[in-house]
Amino acid sequence: MSKRDYYEVLGVAKTAAEDELKKAYRKLAMKFHPDRNPGDKSAEEKFKEANEAYEVLTDGNKRAVYDKYGHEGMQRSGGADFGGGGGFADIFGDVFSDIFGAGRGGPRRGADLRYRIELTLEQAVFGTTETIKIPTVRDCEPCNGNGTADGKAAPQCSTCRGAGQVRVQQGFFVLQQNCPACRGRGTVVVDPCKTCRGVGKSRNEKTLEVKIPAGVDTGDRIRLTGEGEPGERNAPAGDLYVQVEVKPHEIFERDNNDLHCQVPVGFVVAALGGDLDVPTLNSKAKLTIPEGTQSGKVFRLRGLGVKPVRGGAQGDLLCSVVVETPVHLTRKQKDLLKEFGDIVDKGGERHSPATTSWLSKAKQFFDEHIKPG
Repeated sequence: MSKRDYYEVLGVAKTAAEDELKKAYRKLAMKFHPDRNPGDKSAEEKFKEANEAYEVLTDGNKRAVYDKYGHEGMQRSGGADFGGGGGFADIFGDVFSDIFGAGRGGPRRGADLRYRIELTLEQAVFGTTETIKIPTVRDCEPCNGNGTADGKAAPQCSTCRGAGQVRVQQGFFVLQQNCPACRGRGTVVVDPCKTCRGVGKSRNEKTLEVKIPAGVDTGDRIRLTGEGEPGERNAPAGDLYVQVEVKPHEIFERDNNDLHCQVPVGFVVAALGGDLDVPTLNSKAKLTIPEGTQSGKVFRLRGLGVKPVRGGAQGDLLCSVVVETPVHLTRKQKDLLKEFGDIVDKGGERHSPATTSWLSKAKQFFDEHIKPG
């Protein structure tokens, strides 16, 4: 099954800036998050699809490859070798190196790593410090990272004399590429270490503490310099990018720096007015319901939203009123409501202006468009 276009997945134009990508991704991540769709495989796949699209399109190098070569280019950049064998790839090697990161000029920098961290809304809004474990590559202990059985430094490669690079002439071009004898290492392991099989590295795990700043949101990334994969032959290590995912909250929904919540209100309070205590993320606030409040009315509580991670004014808490209809009424309660309903009906527009207006429009529509049977 072919993959969908990444821009189509996020629902953005190909010219979309990073802010647009983040906004689109955050909307999809909240909609298809596994916590909101337990057991729904389709939602899970869409969540993963959005993650993949966002990761590629917010990485400048990957986006350049994708825009030019599509999904095929991403597959080739992930595993293809453009460095050997002569022909087209060698002649245009510098172009492919720039695009795909397959550098030829000495030891390669370590690869960047990505780690997805899930936070509660409270952790994202107020900040936290999280301990994470990530896979890493370390020097093999038995051979001291040399890859040799005796643990001593491997002999210098006789082909490149330890440089790891050789110069090859093809017609008018003189190219520099990894030495085919030592594969760019500059040394040749004759008797390899049994633990790492001559690689000199072993897979391991490291623990890091990640400081999450207050105000982050789904789609934000925290860069930890030098915490990625180690580079070759003392080249710089890559970076670790911690990508934030905020889990759905049982009460609040976040929209940029504002928080939204629904507040159920009994119809007596809605009709007569009153005060309610509503929750905030770390306390409670008083919400005054005016007399005659209708369902859907939104009240804005200033400054009770989110403080932006990059500075600026704090957002608001928006409370949307939902007038609750009583259920499981007793016979006496029903009789009282019927009596009350009769009194309200006699008052007409005075008590129910919206109902009266709607009924008038409906009658006019029937008179104009529906012929008597």
